[in-house]
Amino acid sequence: MIAIFSDTHSHRGHELEGAALSAAREADAVIHAGDFTSAAALEAFQGECDRLFAVHGNADSAAVRDRLPTARTVERDGIRFAVTHRRDGGATGLSMFGRSRDADVVVSGHTHRPTLVETDDAVLVNPGSYAQPRGNTPGFAVVESRTDGFEIELRQPDGTPIDAVERSRE
Repeated sequence: MIAIFSDTHSHRGHELEGAALSAAREADAVIHAGDFTSAAALEAFQGECDRLFAVHGNADSAAVRDRLPTARTVERDGIRFAVTHRRDGGATGLSMFGRSRDADVVVSGHTHRPTLVETDDAVLVNPGSYAQPRGNTPGFAVVESRTDGFEIELRQPDGTPIDAVERSRE
């Protein structure tokens, strides 16, 4: 299982609780789409996760930006993820970013709105913000790999499902 988070916006720590904290601890890998805000939040995440693959966001401190890239590609469980905090051009820009990295899944943040969008090339997932939803439903995502494909599920911090997408391998 792969857990996906974004937009922590904390000066204290990871702010994880409930099912979100369990997912981070139990995941084979954790992807974070930026805006930890502080080095304390980044380090707290690193303390909870065996494998953290993160990018920095626009609200991250210089200490976080110096440690993380703007974008990255991660391959786990036969799924290729293109990760960025945000891309100009909305869904089209994210799709082009994913295509340039031959991604199955494009992970982004910034809007604080949990969203799943299926395109011909990839699934666009924004896990939202579990800690600072700013009027949106708080969220995070989990990805389960299967022999015939994968499933991405958006969840609220208590584990309540928000939305899901299944994708088969072609």
